[in-house]
Amino acid sequence: MNPVIIFLIVALVFSFIIVSSSIRIIRPFEKGLVERLGKFQRVLDPGLNMILPFFDTVLKVDMREVVIEVPPQLVITRDNVNVEVDGIIYCQVTDPFRSRYEITNYIQAATKLAQTNLRNVVGEIDLDAVLSSRERINSQLRDVMDQATDKWGVKVNRIELQRIDPPVDITNAMSRQMKAERDKRATILDAEAVKQADITKSEGSKLSQILEAEGYSSAVRLKADAEKYRQLAVAEGEAGAIASVFNAIQTANPDEKVITLKYLEMLPKLAEGSANKIFLPYEASGILSSLSAMVASVSNSGGGPQPSNRLPGVPKNPA
Repeated sequence: MNPVIIFLIVALVFSFIIVSSSIRIIRPFEKGLVERLGKFQRVLDPGLNMILPFFDTVLKVDMREVVIEVPPQLVITRDNVNVEVDGIIYCQVTDPFRSRYEITNYIQAATKLAQTNLRNVVGEIDLDAVLSSRERINSQLRDVMDQATDKWGVKVNRIELQRIDPPVDITNAMSRQMKAERDKRATILDAEAVKQADITKSEGSKLSQILEAEGYSSAVRLKADAEKYRQLAVAEGEAGAIASVFNAIQTANPDEKVITLKYLEMLPKLAEGSANKIFLPYEASGILSSLSAMVASVSNSGGGPQPSNRLPGVPKNPA
């Protein structure tokens, strides 16, 4: 084979190797650390980058947020209760240089640091506060870990507690307490409902009695007004009748005989009833005397014996 052709082939292969060794492609979520002969040189940004072949080494660092699980561990609260707690850490590399050269494994270091600070934070509060103050515990842990990981070029975005498991006996006691509280609230609500129902019934009964009394009062008042009107109408009618009779008598100018006959017509009405005594007007004696005189005159005109002017039982007047 021609030596020139062999040289060209070797040169082409060597050029391909040189070019491929000089090009480094960094992905959008990565950063590149260039080391030249064991010394840090520079940081490569995402995209196509050129390096010195055979002398430069590129270390890629993932800049995305990392989720780290904190394993469960027993933690003693301030009131001496063992609680099993675990959590999740959300962190992200902000400085690729320090994350590579300041710490060997920041994920493992963050996990251990979270466990230690979790024991410190939970150990300062009671069990009730642990169960009801997750947000406060998360905030304290995040602040402590963010300060510790800042020199590693790592930022802790947030920490979330997953499980907080008290002992079984504590859980049972809490369940009984919660059930007692619910029963207490239910009893109070039932008592309030009964009280409100009784109050409503009493108010309804009171209002009903008031309305009934007002109706009865109105009925009595209307009945009294009607009776008053009736009596006035009767009195006015009787007064009119008396006035008419009186005017008729004055106009007719009757004699004593007519008046006597009217008294005789009224005697049967006076005798009606079951009374043993009958009270006659004082003027009745004079009327009876007039009646005797009238009978005597009728007898004399007929030729019969003249009767006595006295009625039986009427004493004779002295001479």
